[in-house]
Amino acid sequence: MTYNIHHGVGTDKRLDLSRISEVIRKSDADIIALNEVDKDFSRRSGYEDQITLLADELNMNKAFAPSVSIKTNGSSVKQYGNALLSRYPIIRQEVFHFNFVAGLVEGRSLLHATVEVNNKPIKIYVTHLSINPYLHNLQTNYIKQAIHNQSDPFILMGDWNMRPGSRSWKKMHHTYKDVWYQVHHKGGYTYPSHRPRIRLDYIFVNRRMEVVDAEVMNDIPQASDHLPLRAQLRI
Repeated sequence: MTYNIHHGVGTDKRLDLSRISEVIRKSDADIIALNEVDKDFSRRSGYEDQITLLADELNMNKAFAPSVSIKTNGSSVKQYGNALLSRYPIIRQEVFHFNFVAGLVEGRSLLHATVEVNNKPIKIYVTHLSINPYLHNLQTNYIKQAIHNQSDPFILMGDWNMRPGSRSWKKMHHTYKDVWYQVHHKGGYTYPSHRPRIRLDYIFVNRRMEVVDAEVMNDIPQASDHLPLRAQLRI
């Protein structure tokens, strides 16, 4: 499942990470990509380490990839970015930063993790791309280059800030499977959560993965400004 959690602040402007936890629990998903996750970031999220709180609450393994890191006057660092929760062991992780125009725009990143499922490695990628068309194109090209030699089964998830049929979507769909498009073609709207009419959140897989089903989850829509997208996959 992929889910932009808006740092736990819902459409009612209320910070409540327990609602995010409940959405994830109800989904019964095994591997969850999260966007807009705070780690000791600011008062907006109570200076909490959100991915650790969620992992502890759900009894899952975790990985975190900061897109923005700000050093404070002390020794601590405020961070914001992408994260991963998994019922399966996470045996490796690394972070790639998209620093194409440093200092001028919000930082973006790609989390790359290896999850071991029944003694088989599955590569998981989590990202959240820019709304700027020029940067979005650079970021999409970077991701394609990073994964093009990947022979293991992989899942690429996140908030792509793009529409189906766009240039970036065609670049991905030409080589990889858009799980929603494989099953439904139309719909799949995840934003805004109270009245979804845009598809911004995607799950892509390579040919090593079979798409069984895909659905947009509508449990507790006020928990975030996005709805989560869940897919059932078979290796």
